[in-house]
Amino acid sequence: MADKRDYYEVLGLQKGASEDEIKKAYRKAAKANHPDLHPGDKQAEARFKEANEAYAVLSDPDKRAKYDQFGFAGVDPNFAASAGAGGFSGFGDLGDIFGDIFGGFGGFGGFGGQNRQQTRTGPRRGESLRVRLTISFEEAAFGCKKDVNITRVDQCPDCKGTGCAPGTTPEVCPDCRGTGTVRTQQRTPFGVFQSSGPCPKCSGSGKIIHSPCPKCRGNGSIRAQKKLNVTIPAGIDDGETVSLRGQGNAGLNGGPAGDLLVQIQVRPSPTFQREGSNLYMSTDLSFVRAALGTEIQVPTLEGPVSLNIPEGTQTGSVFRLRGKGVPNVRTGVKGDQFVTVNLVTPKNLNRKQKELLQELADISGEKVRKKRKL
Repeated sequence: MADKRDYYEVLGLQKGASEDEIKKAYRKAAKANHPDLHPGDKQAEARFKEANEAYAVLSDPDKRAKYDQFGFAGVDPNFAASAGAGGFSGFGDLGDIFGDIFGGFGGFGGFGGQNRQQTRTGPRRGESLRVRLTISFEEAAFGCKKDVNITRVDQCPDCKGTGCAPGTTPEVCPDCRGTGTVRTQQRTPFGVFQSSGPCPKCSGSGKIIHSPCPKCRGNGSIRAQKKLNVTIPAGIDDGETVSLRGQGNAGLNGGPAGDLLVQIQVRPSPTFQREGSNLYMSTDLSFVRAALGTEIQVPTLEGPVSLNIPEGTQTGSVFRLRGKGVPNVRTGVKGDQFVTVNLVTPKNLNRKQKELLQELADISGEKVRKKRKL
């Protein structure tokens, strides 16, 4: 045994380690090196056996005491060999440990752990459905009602979801006794591997139907076309979803139906840009009107309104129309509309217009290009 590593060293522990520390170290080593997680890795397999042997000794108070006093000589060679090869029956709480570590991979019956079966016979919620609905910018702002056509799974009206012909009842599956799952065991060099899966006799339903319903052919459900009216709340934005509870596929074994999720797509507006509840737009204005001041009509979602432009307005100036935005979909409070003014330089001026502009430049003392004959 000169080539064997010290058991404490194998688990990365000090000699005075507590039971909890030993258990924690073993969990880490076993999970890191288990052959099922490292198929074909001989080194991982060897480390796994080594950790098993170390834990089998250190987890037993009597054997640990003998090992601490006499080393490997104090450990029964047959015991050590069986522990390293996977013979774990009767050695403390190895089953509990493997249940914690590998519960997601099935059970390890040889370790005394209990398999956690997942029944397929209990009530199960139906799947939710998703559809897209395109609406206009104005419909999103004010809200609307729209019809959507869907194909969904409904409970069979004839058998009420049982799958049996009227006047008959299903038989409890004799193989799985109604649980829908069966256990299988396989012996490996590391113990007995136990797993569970759908019962092949009843396909996981837990019941056998001898007289299937003619309408649904024993499925308990049918596919049906439905037209549903969807209420779109005012202020909804592009990409948001309206949920219709219970309008998805029917549930199984008495479970509730899923939902219908209507994803909204909003067509862009040629006039407005939206950010949250606020609207943004721009309008062109001649420099004469901007200089002298004026009143203009600007569009809003509720129709045109008057906007006062003070004299001396500069290009890029922004004016706010309070409460002319989009309502918040949750609070109903409307945002604002912001209007950006862009000054437009006139083109193709006639003789009189050029003379007036030249006169304005002279009065203002502004230098312009060399005068040309008008």
